[in-house]
Amino acid sequence: MTEVAVRHRTVAVDGITIFYREAGPADAPVVLLPHGYPSSSFQFRHLLPALGDRWRVVAPDYPGFGYSDLPDPDRFAYTFDAHADLLRRFVETLELTRYVIYLQDYGSQFGLRLALAAPQRVAGLVIQNGDIYPDQHGPKYEPLKRFWRDPTDAGREELAAAISEEGFRREFLGELPDRLTDRVSPDLWRLSGALVTDSRRRDAWLRLLADQGSTVAWFPRQQEYLRTHRPPALIVWGPHDGYMPQGAARAYLRDLPDADLHLLDGGHWLLETHLDEVVRLVRDFLTRLQH
Repeated sequence: MTEVAVRHRTVAVDGITIFYREAGPADAPVVLLPHGYPSSSFQFRHLLPALGDRWRVVAPDYPGFGYSDLPDPDRFAYTFDAHADLLRRFVETLELTRYVIYLQDYGSQFGLRLALAAPQRVAGLVIQNGDIYPDQHGPKYEPLKRFWRDPTDAGREELAAAISEEGFRREFLGELPDRLTDRVSPDLWRLSGALVTDSRRRDAWLRLLADQGSTVAWFPRQQEYLRTHRPPALIVWGPHDGYMPQGAARAYLRDLPDADLHLLDGGHWLLETHLDEVVRLVRDFLTRLQH
């Protein structure tokens, strides 16, 4: 098999330099990979070459994350609205007119808002531990929900305390069984930890964390989008996830009853622990979309 090169590029989006990773032919069907928190396009470092032989795979870093610019908050708000709008403008700048979107973690919010903005451009969805059904939220959401209900200074300090290398290590290892933890690269939490030694970046990440409660109002609209447009969908999920257990995956079948659902024996970051299985399922899904 020919080795697939991953290219590392930048593009100016509304005056902000956005770093992105890309693999595959320029004229191939597009797979868009918006990343989760606390990560960057680095989380897709293995998926990009695994798909790039047949698809154009594009993974941007958000402002303040990875290698993208860190604009001042008066230029970029670091809210979910701002990040979702930036992803839309990134897609427009690259002139991507049709795409499959990979929905995981915070990337699921940005990706679904992109889909809402232009449903006709969505060829399909890969849904991997990105939840929009609050009745199926896991127990790890409770500290966040306390802050959403009562956004006190003390609650904000509690959020800020998790923005550290040790806090990120807990996020990436999560509820994984011990037998799986050595599959998760320490690079994930060490790279993110190194970034937030910059107090300005730490503040930017805290602004986004503190704004997460704003996503709840979007859930009904996103569910309605799924019911109305019925995009082809693959649900591949790691149920060892304190935020998004098995029920959060099955909830999608309420609005996408024809979706393929696969529960793997992993957690929130399946591309670390179950890459081969995810690649096989995603390639099969993408191939079916082309026929």
